Amino acid sequence: MPEKRTRRKPGALRKRRKLAGKSIGLTAKELFATASPGAVEDLQQAINQDGGEVLAKYREPFGGQWLVLAALPIDQVEPTPYQRNLSDTHARKLESVIAKLGRYLDPIIVVRKESKDSITRYWTPNGNHRLSAMKTLGAKTIVGIVVPETSAAYQILALNTEKAHNLRERALEVIKMYQELATLDDATEETYALEFEEAALITLGLCYLENGRFSGGAYHPILKRSDQFLKKPLESSIKIRRERAKALMDLDKTVIEKAKKSKRSKSKASPVPS
Repeated sequence: MPEKRTRRKPGALRKRRKLAGKSIGLTAKELFATASPGAVEDLQQAINQDGGEVLAKYREPFGGQWLVLAALPIDQVEPTPYQRNLSDTHARKLESVIAKLGRYLDPIIVVRKESKDSITRYWTPNGNHRLSAMKTLGAKTIVGIVVPETSAAYQILALNTEKAHNLRERALEVIKMYQELATLDDATEETYALEFEEAALITLGLCYLENGRFSGGAYHPILKRSDQFLKKPLESSIKIRRERAKALMDLDKTVIEKAKKSKRSKSKASPVPS
């Protein structure tokens, strides 16, 4: 007979996951042990030309990838254009805390993005609320960890840890990112599986663009199990996605109409109290 699982008592602490069998990554001294590659040197030069200042160049301790800690002119930093809307409550809270402490301690994540039509040179996929708070407080400079690989700008869902996304925000970020990436190359949806997180979010994102109040939560569990990343280039895959989104919105419309009809029928059938 299979063993019965013992249920965890309410309020009991969860068991911690087991630690890895062996340590990996770099030691503290290895973070600076080798000379930085040419791409990092070029990035440092670009930051200096933009009016910023490199504070440190180092390899992050887990995967050994190079990073640049830099002070950047705050007017050259903007959130990635496909981010969720700013939470005014969260931004105000950060403003209050930073002003009260008189300290800014949490660097934002940044990538450098060449732009001919704007002074914006840096995008942050993780740090929009901190950036907004610092701008509101009148700061001239913001400290950020600059990632040499610009692809990090599209890994917003994986990187963003400052405030949990709800389903609508996640889906809208994914579809806006999808539209941006579709103009770059012939990569498939599978290529950007990490960036998109779930195939279902692409379809739901199109629904939310059409109807901001779409009840995506009702269909997400089913889509999450059935929707898969397409193996066609993004530019052609988006046509299939639009067809799926339309079918889903048509289904939702039918469900709403039937629910209203059922409600009216029940209302008519209910006896009127004398």
